[in-house]
Amino acid sequence: MTKLPDFEGLAIFAKVVELRSFVAAASELALSKATVSKAVGRLEKRLGARLFNRTSRRLALTDAGQKLSARAQRLLADGEAAENEALALSVSPRGLVRLAVPMTFGVKSVAPILPEFLHAYPDVSVDLHLSDAMVDLIGEGFDAGLRIARLPDSSLIARRLCGVARYTVAAPSYIKRHGRPTHPMQLAQHKCFGYAYMTTPEVWHYSNAAGEQASVRPAGQLRVNNGEALLPAVIAGLGIADLPDFIVDDAIESGEIEVILTGWKQAEGAVHLVTPPGGPRPARVEVLADFLARHFAKARRLKKQNG
Repeated sequence: MTKLPDFEGLAIFAKVVELRSFVAAASELALSKATVSKAVGRLEKRLGARLFNRTSRRLALTDAGQKLSARAQRLLADGEAAENEALALSVSPRGLVRLAVPMTFGVKSVAPILPEFLHAYPDVSVDLHLSDAMVDLIGEGFDAGLRIARLPDSSLIARRLCGVARYTVAAPSYIKRHGRPTHPMQLAQHKCFGYAYMTTPEVWHYSNAAGEQASVRPAGQLRVNNGEALLPAVIAGLGIADLPDFIVDDAIESGEIEVILTGWKQAEGAVHLVTPPGGPRPARVEVLADFLARHFAKARRLKKQNG
């Protein structure tokens, strides 16, 4: 038999057996009596055997019906249990969320707030995958991911959580030895470090308040696939880097590095929560998305208030 079993017919048959009535089964299933009769008739034709002996007053199972009824009722019960379990997962937050997050942002910004989330939702577990590589959410079975960039067109569903500023930075010792660039095109004469997962890693694009634009292809001794790995070399005065605020804020505040090209900026990126397309998200994913959105919106407001 190459075709799938007639699950609908088996379930309707099981309901008729349970209630001993086509009319009662039709009423409970919110179907017409004709639809119930056709489903049972379709099943009988497929199996090549009569399942009920019908009279005007009595409905009795045949031998074939007796043999099939227990399995059909088990199938119906399993199907109802599976639906109820799936419904519970979609309505009540419980189960595992597989979340893919860039390495440094995950360590600095996501991991510290997870205890609060796990305390609030004790029936939800989180599998936190940390990597700066672009993860295939669908292919690798992730429920959601955080992306920090200007997102390209994609079939993924994206929710913006907060903005992320980028700064071009250098150590005071580097500036003292090599001078302070005042225009992006001057970066071509400087030692610049590269980050492999920038939207355009080979070209840095800038604009200023006057609407001028500049693009430069920087070069230097170091290229990495994790932005935080650039910081030691920048602090050591070996070159210039362009990095997001969550990586450089502390080093800027401590004076270890300085923001250069203050009149110019790269396009601001953002933290997006992305999920696979298709259907409503399970409650466990929805509550995590809402939690992250609230936390990062609050963190950005506090940052702006503190200057």
